[in-house]
Amino acid sequence: MALGFFALAIFLFLTLDPDVSPSSTASASAASSEGVEVQITYGSVIKLMHEKTKFRLHSHDVPYGSGSGQQSVTGFPTVDDANSYWIVRPEPGTSAKQGDTIKSGTIVRFQHMRTRKWLHSHLHASPISGNLEVSCFGGENDSDTGDYWRLFIEGSGKTWKQDQKIRLQHVDTSGYLHSHDKKYSRIAGGQQEVCGVREKRADNIWLAAEGVYLPVTESKQVE
Repeated sequence: MALGFFALAIFLFLTLDPDVSPSSTASASAASSEGVEVQITYGSVIKLMHEKTKFRLHSHDVPYGSGSGQQSVTGFPTVDDANSYWIVRPEPGTSAKQGDTIKSGTIVRFQHMRTRKWLHSHLHASPISGNLEVSCFGGENDSDTGDYWRLFIEGSGKTWKQDQKIRLQHVDTSGYLHSHDKKYSRIAGGQQEVCGVREKRADNIWLAAEGVYLPVTESKQVE
């Protein structure tokens, strides 16, 4: 796991905006381990944990064998996996910038750190349950509304914080990011299906878990 975090730190050093220093990044990531409340900001690199099963949202350069044939997205059973990191990005064309906090109801995007593709959904059927397929699609400068997810905080609080229960609703299809204990048996053996479901269910809940959380840079915060 230490090697994974070292590689992540190198990635951040090479790609972060120059206004964000390596020392402030380290302080932000260390805060969560010390019990300090950490807010999610744009540019942070995180793992999303499925609240009910504790699997992490995961992708890899393996296409679906059905449906869209795009890069597959699954739930991964262990914490120590480099393919489960996602960069939190704003909706294009907004004034949001790196280091800004994220309010409930905001449209966000998630870029897979390793393959640079975007968390995506559409009307294709998911492989196991036949719900809405969730895939990775596009590239660094290739993103569309199929990558837009509206974030809803469960319970109190107006801005997204680590370990806070959230739902992510896909803008185009209205499907909530969903997972369950239905597992793949072959190519992604042991990994579980991730899909979209239009109803609110207990299996729609996710939390921001491990990662590198960039410090807040905006002048005012909404608690």
